[in-house]
Amino acid sequence: MRFESMSCSLQALRQISQRTLSTTARRQVQNKVPEKQKMFQEDNGIPVHLKGGAGDALLYRFTMALTVLGTGYVLFELVSAALPKKK
Repeated sequence: MRFESMSCSLQALRQISQRTLSTTARRQVQNKVPEKQKMFQEDNGIPVHLKGGAGDALLYRFTMALTVLGTGYVLFELVSAALPKKK
């Protein structure tokens, strides 16, 4: 009985493995590289790290704020470690 169920499951596995993996229709993907090249090579005075739009500007500002805050915190800790507390 057990051998028959194993044989049946192996046969089912063999049938599944012979089918194609994807049954959905393939979508045509438009090549956007030339558009992006034109946008990034345009001479409009904007730095290349900000040419991606509002998302790039937001990430840039967040990174700069994090850098300034981190530098301030490191300097605070350095000064507090250099100047011992009075008892």
